[in-house]
Parts: sequence; structure tokens; C-alpha cells
Amino acid sequence: MAKINDNYLKLKAGYLFPEIGRRVRAFAAANPEAKVIRLGIGDVTRPLAPAVIKAFHEAVDDLATVENFAGYGPEQGYDWLINAIIEKSYKPLGVDLKTEEMFVSDGSKCDCANILDIFALDNVVAIGDPVYPVYNDTNVMIGRTGEADEKGYYKGIVYLPCTEENGFIPSLPTGKVDIIYLCFPNNPTGTVASKAELKKWVDYALANDAVIFYDAAYEAFITDPSIPHSIYEVEGAKKCAIEFRSFSKTAGFTGVRCGLVVVPEEVMGTTTIGERYSFNKLWLRRTTTKFNGASYPVQKAAAAVYSEEGWKQNKEIIDYYMENARIIREGLADAGLTVYGGVNAPYIWLKTPAGLSSWDFFDKLLTECNVVGTPGSGFGPSGEGYFRLSAFGNRDNVIEAVERIKKNLK
Repeated sequence: MAKINDNYLKLKAGYLFPEIGRRVRAFAAANPEAKVIRLGIGDVTRPLAPAVIKAFHEAVDDLATVENFAGYGPEQGYDWLINAIIEKSYKPLGVDLKTEEMFVSDGSKCDCANILDIFALDNVVAIGDPVYPVYNDTNVMIGRTGEADEKGYYKGIVYLPCTEENGFIPSLPTGKVDIIYLCFPNNPTGTVASKAELKKWVDYALANDAVIFYDAAYEAFITDPSIPHSIYEVEGAKKCAIEFRSFSKTAGFTGVRCGLVVVPEEVMGTTTIGERYSFNKLWLRRTTTKFNGASYPVQKAAAAVYSEEGWKQNKEIIDYYMENARIIREGLADAGLTVYGGVNAPYIWLKTPAGLSSWDFFDKLLTECNVVGTPGSGFGPSGEGYFRLSAFGNRDNVIEAVERIKKNLK
């Protein structure tokens, strides 16, 4: 009989967002008259930018002609898209990248999981707490961990608490680790890291031959000009960091699917006999073996994001969501809640009132306000007592949700 991967059985509960979906469906079935406003999962609601739609249509039309038909493309992405990203997103930051160092994918969630393929299981991994669940769960799935303890911490992972006391920015590990997950602007807390803060992590990684997995999926939402958009703005980072970016939130591609990974050629690991080897070569091999590339129309649409017209249009969409964030942040603060985030990120991280647990507050908002958010404990033990709201909603719904919450808390 075929054997299963027992590591999946270590996962103590269903993935966070399906559990939220289950509870919301049950409530909606029992209360069909209720108007439920969803500010939980970070799914976008604004249409794709007109320039992006135009490019999408043109690319589909290409597939209808012999002259312009596109079949298999390069697994790592078309050069015309990669070069557009480098020119528009990285060079203005003072970051020079080679075409060979960027890989276009079908989304950064997949990339954050798939990158583990090229790292040995005996690497010691450090992740923040609370954190985007994919970082933790994929390490469990591949067999890097033992069982979880009563708090939900898995043996074999180094957890770095991100609390009110440390400004939701983790402290450096006290011992040596090999892989470090960092996410800024942070999901779920909305925290950003200064260049000086990131320099500490780069210095640690260089001193300990560690690799940083830097999730910059929300960099386009940064409003403070002093905050880095890429870890490669920090000297030395190209020797120790792999960066992930996504079109999902920055261009509304949650249903279109496109992301990218930057693996500089200088980022090295060691073989079992101690020889140094470039992770770039390993990721290229993995990509060309296990992936056939993002589709041609999707990449054409992604390239339109970097056109003059597309760049302006997408900035307007981001501004729309950030205005939502302001409305939520200021409205809940006026209601007496302790609120974080929502300034350089589309997420608002709030303290649950009256000592309620994260899931109790979720149920309270759902049943009494008909508003859906995300329990902080779903992002890790240090998220208990906190709650995440997303700014990716319709403006009228956002305003109504805030008013419902304020009224309920009076």
C-alpha cells in the first residue's frame, strides 16, 4: 500500500483562511438576511487597470494568429518582462540586477514554499511570530520539524516573537540559524523595517552564512520615502538574500497569478562536502524541471503594469486601498481600540478589546457586526489577543463596517 507523507499529520488545524471560510458559510446559511462584509482574507476588489486589461486582450488575440502565436515560453519568464521589472522597480532604488537573477512565477505564495526544494532539511529555520502561515506550514510539510507543542510551536523551528514590546519587529536570533524569513511591510502586523533595522539582519546573515528569505509582496504600499522597498537597498544583501514579490496586491492579480523571485548569483550555500555552490543555479534547475512558466497573456499583462499608463493607473488603485486603510485605522482608534499598521501597509493590526481571544473576537464581529476579519492567533501564538483587518474592500463597505464596529463597541 502506498504510504502518505506523515508530516502533513503534524499540522494541528486546517489552513487559517479555509477555517474562516467555513465559519462564515455556516453563519450565512443560518442568517441569509445578513449582509456580511469581508475584511479578512487579503483579496483585492478593484478591477484590473485599463492598461493591463488592454495588454491582456492583445496577448489573447496574439494566440489566435499564426504570426504572433506563443507556445512554451522560457520557464524563468520572458526577458521583456524581467527587464521591465528591473528598469522600473529596482534601478530607481539603486539596485542593479541581471536578467538571469530574476524568475517570473505564478505567485509568491508558491515561491515561498517551492524555494525549500533547494535547501537541505538540516538547515535551521527562523520565522517571526505572528507570521504568514505559509512559512511555518510548508516547513512542517517537507519534514523539517517535529511535533507542535501545546502553544503551537514546532520543534525544529526557531520562533522570533513580534510583540507590542518590540514594535512587532523580531530580535536577532540568540544562536546560529541558516534560513531567516522576513516580511516587510509585514503580513499580518502592517509593520515596516527601516534600512538600519534591515542592515542588522544582513550583517547577521553574512556573519553566520545564513540566507534571508525576504517577502516584499506589499512593498508598493509603502508611503514613507525613508523605508526600503527591497532588501537589496542594504549593502551586502545580494550576497545573502532571496527576495519574493507579487503582482497579487500591487496590480490586482490575485486571480490572474503572477509573481517573481530574485536569486542573486552571489547567494551561496555549501554541499555536504563543504564546496560553495550558487543557489541561483539550483533555482534555475528546479524551475526548468518543475515549472513551465507563467502564461504568455499573464506576462504581457504584467509587463503593462510597468508602462507609463499602467504604472499611473495601478498607483491610483493602491492609493484607493490605502485610503481604506486610513478609514479603518482612524475609525477604530476613535472607537478606543489600540491599532497598528495601515500606514505603509494595507493591513490593520488591532488589540482585541476586553481581553477577548482572537477567535472569540472573530465570532463577535461576525455575529454582532456581520464583519469578517482574521484572528491574530491564526498567524502564530504571539498573535493571540490581536486581530487583522484588510483594506482590500469596497469603499462603501469599509465605511459601513467601521461604523458597525464603532456602534457595537460603544
